[in-house]
Amino acid sequence: MGGGFFTCFLVVVVLLRCSASLQLNTDEFFVSDFFLKMGAKVAGSSSVCSWKGVTCDERREKVIALVASGFGLSGVIPENTIGKLSKLRTLDLSANNITGLSSDIWELGSSLRSLNLSWNQINGSLPNNLANFGELESLVLSYNSFSGEIPTALGSLRSLKVLNFSGNGFEGSLPDSILGCESLVSIDLSSNRLNGTVPNGLDDAFKNLTFLDLSGNEMNGRLPELSGLNSITYINLSGNLFEGSILGLFREIDLSNNQLQGHISQVNLSSSYTWSSLVYLDLSGNELSGEFFSDLGRARSLKHLNLAFNMFSHQNFPQLEQLSGLEYLNLSKTSLTGQIPTEFSKLFSLKTLDLSHNHITGYIPDLSMDNLQVLDLSMNNLTGGIPKPLLDKLPNMTRFNFSYNHLKFCAAELSPQTFNTAFVGSVNDCPIAVDPDVIKSKGTKHRGLKLALAISLSFFFLIAGLVCLAIRFRKRTGSWAVKQLPCKEEPNVSGPFSFQTDSTTWVADVKSATSVPVVIFEKPLLNFTFADLLTATSHFDRGTLLAEGKFGPVYRGILPGGIHVAVKVLVRGSAVTDQEAARELERLGWIKHPNLVPLTGYCLAGDQRIAIYDYMENGNLQNLLHDLPLGVQTTEDWSTDTWEEDAGIVQNITTEGMTTWRFRHKIALGAARSLAFLHHGCYPQIVHRDVKANSIYLDSELEPRLSDFGLSNIAGATSEDEISQGSPGYAPPEFSESENVSATTRSDVYGFGVVLFELVTGKKPIGDDYPEERETTLVSWARTFVKKNRALRIIDPKIRETGSEKQMEEALRIAYLCTADLPSKRPSMQQIVGLLKDIEPIAADH
Repeated sequence: MGGGFFTCFLVVVVLLRCSASLQLNTDEFFVSDFFLKMGAKVAGSSSVCSWKGVTCDERREKVIALVASGFGLSGVIPENTIGKLSKLRTLDLSANNITGLSSDIWELGSSLRSLNLSWNQINGSLPNNLANFGELESLVLSYNSFSGEIPTALGSLRSLKVLNFSGNGFEGSLPDSILGCESLVSIDLSSNRLNGTVPNGLDDAFKNLTFLDLSGNEMNGRLPELSGLNSITYINLSGNLFEGSILGLFREIDLSNNQLQGHISQVNLSSSYTWSSLVYLDLSGNELSGEFFSDLGRARSLKHLNLAFNMFSHQNFPQLEQLSGLEYLNLSKTSLTGQIPTEFSKLFSLKTLDLSHNHITGYIPDLSMDNLQVLDLSMNNLTGGIPKPLLDKLPNMTRFNFSYNHLKFCAAELSPQTFNTAFVGSVNDCPIAVDPDVIKSKGTKHRGLKLALAISLSFFFLIAGLVCLAIRFRKRTGSWAVKQLPCKEEPNVSGPFSFQTDSTTWVADVKSATSVPVVIFEKPLLNFTFADLLTATSHFDRGTLLAEGKFGPVYRGILPGGIHVAVKVLVRGSAVTDQEAARELERLGWIKHPNLVPLTGYCLAGDQRIAIYDYMENGNLQNLLHDLPLGVQTTEDWSTDTWEEDAGIVQNITTEGMTTWRFRHKIALGAARSLAFLHHGCYPQIVHRDVKANSIYLDSELEPRLSDFGLSNIAGATSEDEISQGSPGYAPPEFSESENVSATTRSDVYGFGVVLFELVTGKKPIGDDYPEERETTLVSWARTFVKKNRALRIIDPKIRETGSEKQMEEALRIAYLCTADLPSKRPSMQQIVGLLKDIEPIAADH
């Protein structure tokens, strides 16, 4: 009894001593306790008002601001800490490793004016407790893993000025209640999974709105009424499914990559104030019709104008000579007719001019402006020659293209390579007096080296083709059955585990399989482990092996609950830590697009990172185009065949899935949209690095889905790796010219161009029979026919009668542009989407 009393006495003494420097239930105590529980260092014995990131009131009694960005905080926000700061107005906990919220956050109440929790790892739904922050002015939750719908209580924040939920997994419709946030100045909901329509009355509710970004979602319906947004300076609605007319007053706008329809002339830009302030206008990649604005010349401050890839009616050039500050002008694919105005030479600030894919006629005026770096006049009806000042300027420009016109001029000052890539379809009309050896010597200087390289590449591709055939035959002779273990038989849970594929051995250095968790994004409450992966794949048996890709083997499996998955083991070495790998996989998990294979979850098993994807029932494009089942000689035989799987799923491959132009165009457009989203709709931008036919899968509805995106950082790829250098037949020429060339969006474009050639010709990239020409690759063979205006001769006979030959020929021209030797001459994936949409077959085309 006495001993217990003495112990209690000591505790009281200790507490009393501590209270001398840190009193209980004070702001100093609450902040100190918060830092300790979140794993951060406490500043020391000085007053809390002197601590880094802490601001107090004038009397130095209450904490009014806590800015702990990048402090290394981790875990769930603890109870009874910062929620007790009764006068806190600003809370910034961004760029930490916070994984969850607690009721403590919501206790801050009406005193809070600014809350920033961006760039953390917070998951789960956002509750309606937001209503507690009645006076909140700034709410930033960007780049976390929030899911579920945006709470309707958001509408009660009538003082809110800044709203940023970008880079999360919010889904469902944007609630109508948001119109209650009448003080909003900036809205950023980009890169989520939002769908549905934008609430009516957006322009009436937000009179002071200057920034609106809804890009990278799946929103649809008619474009919202925007004419009342008189203060708007930036709008980005790209990467959605909007349609309809455009109405509104804008200074800076980006509506690219949508399905907008209607007359562009309906846009009300008559206000002289608006026109004088307009700096950036981008309406590209939509389905706008009608005519150009009649008063574009009034936008005296305009620097960027892009109306490309729409469905305008035939029209003359707009009068733009007064836009002396214009730096970027893109009017490609806008149905322009007539001649290029000579007044364009007065646009002295112009750096980029793209007038390609129109109906322009006549001669080319002198466009040798000092600042011009990019000039594209291809795919028109231009005649005559090229002015001498412009011809002299070309070698100093970044990119230029005059292909597919009716030009006729002396190209003695151009290299054969330049003439054959940037002047396709032109006539080299040099006079007899010109010494032909001047041109010939430029083309033969390195002929011996090129010949040796061509022979080496041919031999390499031949060996690679034979190896691929051997591997494919071996796979076909294996079993498709998923050999599930009997229920009573438990997998061996002691490690390490070693597994053998056809060509690789990989090891999961795991001591206990039941101790390694498997994360499933959509089902966070399911407690899967590595032991479940062992059972699902029959201990990663070769009978469940689907493929052996560059990142590692891929297995088919069925997790408990009937979850059918494809399990990709990233067996390559990587310098990233487990925490970095997990964060990257989590980021890839919330990247969603209708044409991407969803990343379902992941597992970190020793040194191996395992990515878990939705299973694609209908295989990949490589299977569909080239790998007919054994014993089947014709596509008609295959069309009636069925593939039965152990899971009870029966797939029917019909002629619609193989032999119609409409279906192949659908695959091309879907793949293009997925790449455009990775390149232009993701932040940071994602370069795929290995675009090819067997990375494009077909889901249960035969919709195309691109796989293997974003894995290079986790798998440890470098610029020298074979992963970065692409696959044989799909790798662009710059990869063979240097070992230190990194993959870029333009190398992805090249790979897509090869796939597009495959879809239209039915030929394999290498190792196929290319009749009538002595070519060793699909690209060189197909480009030769397109260059000679004989593209119709290489269309796959199986699809020739199923659609418009003109559309197929145009698709081959698009593939030609994609596979240009110089990366700078290849179009962007945004442009490619627009080109493919322009030749999209209608339902009656069959």
